[in-house]
Amino acid sequence: MANKKTIFIAFSMEDKIQRDFLKGQSLNTNSPFEYIDMSVKEAYDTEWKKHVRTRIRRSDGVIVLVSKNSLKSSGQKWEILCSKEERKKILGIWAYSGDRTNIEGLNTKVWTWENIRTFIDSL
Repeated sequence: MANKKTIFIAFSMEDKIQRDFLKGQSLNTNSPFEYIDMSVKEAYDTEWKKHVRTRIRRSDGVIVLVSKNSLKSSGQKWEILCSKEERKKILGIWAYSGDRTNIEGLNTKVWTWENIRTFIDSL
């Protein structure tokens, strides 16, 4: 791939360590992509939503880290909704091997480098 792809990561704050692993995986390999996340610990205000929407628009695709925490993360739910509204390709990746939480309308796969690479190559 000639140019880097920009990938937005949607995740629950409780899964921040998994997000760090995903980001680290890209840094420790010769990855033709970079990750963006807009993590915040405070309420999701209008300004935050505008910034997130801008970042999602500028992204080539979205990876959602899916776990039981996703079900109660209002910020992550909004990021997924926004990604769909912006017609971005979305890949759900299960954040933990023992957690197979399902988010309706989201195609979720096992976290493997091959699954992530295949998704990014499709963008």
